[in-house]
Amino acid sequence: MPATYAGAGVDIDAGEEAVDRIRPLVATTLRPEVLGGLGDFGGLFAVDTEKYSRPVLVACTDGVGTKALIAQACGRYDTIGIDLVAMCVDDLVCQGAEPLFFLDYISTGAVDPTQMTELVAGVADGCRQVGAALLGGEMAEHAGVMKPGEFDLVGFAVGVVEREKILGSGRVGDGDILIGLPSPGLRSNGYTLARHVLLERAGLALDAPAWQGATTSVADELLLPSVLYTPAVLSAIADADADVHAVAHITGGGIPGNLPRALPDGLRAVVERGTWKVPQIFAEVQRLGNVEDEEMLRVFNLGLGMVVMVSADGIDVALEALRGGGLDPVVVGRVEPGPRGVDLVGPELWGSGDAP
Repeated sequence: MPATYAGAGVDIDAGEEAVDRIRPLVATTLRPEVLGGLGDFGGLFAVDTEKYSRPVLVACTDGVGTKALIAQACGRYDTIGIDLVAMCVDDLVCQGAEPLFFLDYISTGAVDPTQMTELVAGVADGCRQVGAALLGGEMAEHAGVMKPGEFDLVGFAVGVVEREKILGSGRVGDGDILIGLPSPGLRSNGYTLARHVLLERAGLALDAPAWQGATTSVADELLLPSVLYTPAVLSAIADADADVHAVAHITGGGIPGNLPRALPDGLRAVVERGTWKVPQIFAEVQRLGNVEDEEMLRVFNLGLGMVVMVSADGIDVALEALRGGGLDPVVVGRVEPGPRGVDLVGPELWGSGDAP
């Protein structure tokens, strides 16, 4: 019998079927600047030089990490693509950039057209929410490296910002106010520890209640899609009276690891514990794993997915703009002179009665 690619583990026909299913999803994300179509060797995007006189492109890449293992175990693939988009475009907006287009890369042990379609449906959903075109991507079948059903999901985003409007540490000043943007869940960070504690050490089933009296399951909490902060933050940036200086995306490394990235030398962020609500899922991870406060702070966002730094004069306008974008912002601290870093002040890590 002659050897074939399909017999070796790669099904070209399944890949082509998956691409055909994905094509209409991609079409829902198109912008006027997109040239060409799905299937070209490269995606074409014409930067609007009437809108931007001195455009600077901003690019980033990220993945969803071991959150993919939870989706795989549950067979729930339709929202993890939203997480992927959030991890990338919410980095772009930290420099004031509007996301223009997005590309995804999916590797899998065997192409399942239904699974691939659901994964890309989530990516397309995220792209629509932020106004980015899903410009292209790649689906790679890694037979022998990954098992059928296994997958990894990676994304690449490109945005644009006017040169003189780039945000960052150089704009931050003494007395700036820190606005926290709540995150109801883990987003895509700390899942290795969360899985170890909840599923391995505590032995919880994914379909079990997330905690005593919870109306959500462990899977519901762990697969909660990431909030996409970009549209609301761009609205605040667009209002000059909001006077946004810098933005920090709170991902791996938590508040202590990410907030200093938006600070210049000689200034320090003072974050007041208890000013925001910490979701219960974090308390459960700490309780069941006996995880120390410092470790929780270094691994998880603990309910703050982003911190926006604005001038004291712009605080009311910034809060209004962020609320208008569907978020529930809260003032969580301020910027003061001192060695670049973060001070977390207050008696407890767990605010609003959320102590484990």
